[in-house]
Amino acid sequence: MQNGKLPERATLRDVARLAGVSEISVSRVMRRAPHISDALREKVVVAANTLGYTPNRVAGALKTATSNLVAVVLPSMSNEVFPEVLDGIESVLSGHGLCPVLGITQYDSGRELEVVRELLSWSPVGIILTGLDQDAAIRRILLHQNIPIVQIMDVEGTPLHAAVGIAHGQAARDAAELLIERGYRKPAYIGAWAERPSRSRIRRQAFEARLAERGHPLVTAQISAKKSSVQTGAEVTQALLATHPAVDAIFYANDDLAIGGMFHCMKSGLAIPGDVGLLGFNGISFGQAAPIQLATIQTPRFEMGKRAASLLIEKNAAKGLIVDLGYRISVGSSL
Repeated sequence: MQNGKLPERATLRDVARLAGVSEISVSRVMRRAPHISDALREKVVVAANTLGYTPNRVAGALKTATSNLVAVVLPSMSNEVFPEVLDGIESVLSGHGLCPVLGITQYDSGRELEVVRELLSWSPVGIILTGLDQDAAIRRILLHQNIPIVQIMDVEGTPLHAAVGIAHGQAARDAAELLIERGYRKPAYIGAWAERPSRSRIRRQAFEARLAERGHPLVTAQISAKKSSVQTGAEVTQALLATHPAVDAIFYANDDLAIGGMFHCMKSGLAIPGDVGLLGFNGISFGQAAPIQLATIQTPRFEMGKRAASLLIEKNAAKGLIVDLGYRISVGSSL
C-alpha cells in the first residue's frame, strides 16, 4: 500500500500473464472446470495467490449488481459456539438489509484460502474471519479488497482492520489459578482438532506455564486428532485416566470435550468432583443444564457476533481496533 491507497485489484489478465497461460485457462481453473492438469492448476493457483486475485462473479454475471452480502468465515458449526456467533452477526445485519453468506473451513488453512477466495468473488460489502492467524496468501488477498475486515474470537495479536474477542492466554492462566485454589494438585489437559486452532494451543501453553509457576506442573496433555465432540471427550478422558490414574482434575479445550469426560466418569462410577474435577471452556447451555453443572469459562459468543457486525457496518472503525469482551468463570458443581 502506497500513499494510503489500496493496491489495485488483480485481474484475470494479470494472473494469466504471471502464470504464462491463457485467460481462458485461468478462468477454467477458477471455475474448477473438469479435465485440468495438475501442472496447469498449480501455475494458476500460485499466480493467483501471489497477486491476491479473486474472481468477481457479481461483475461477471451482472455489471450493475450491488451486493448486500457479508462474507462470514467460521471453522465449524458442529457445536453451540459458532452458531451463537452467527446468530449475533445476523441480528445486526438483518436490520441493515444485509445477509451473511457462510464458509466453513474445518480448521484447515488450505480450505480457508479456498473459502475466502470464493466468498470474495461475490463482492461482499465486508468480511468476518475467525482468528488472527490467517496465512500469508489469505492476508495478501484481503489487502487487495476495499472492504472492512473484522476478525473474531482472539484479541492477542494484530488484526488486519479490527478484532473482537477475548484474551485466551489470560483465561487459561485464570483456569490454572482456579484449580489450584480449589485444591487440585495433579491437573491434566485434553484438546482436539490436533490443536489446529491456535487459540486452543495458546490456552494449553498458558495453562501449563501458570501451573509450573505455581509449583504444580501439568501431569499430561492429551490432544486428539479428531474434531471436538462429546464422543471424543469421552474417549480421550477414558484413555487419559487409564494411563494417569493419579490425575485429580482435567481442563478441557471446550465444553463438548468436557461433557464427554463427564459422561465417561459417570458411566465408570467416578465421583465428580470427589475423584476428579472437570473444567470446560465456552459455557455452552448443555453443560450448564447437566445434572452436574459443568465448571467452565463462559465466553460472550452472541455479543461477539453482534459487535463484529456492528464494526463492519461502521466501516470507519480505527485500523488496529481491538475489542476485548472479557469472559466469566462459572465454578458450577464439577470442581
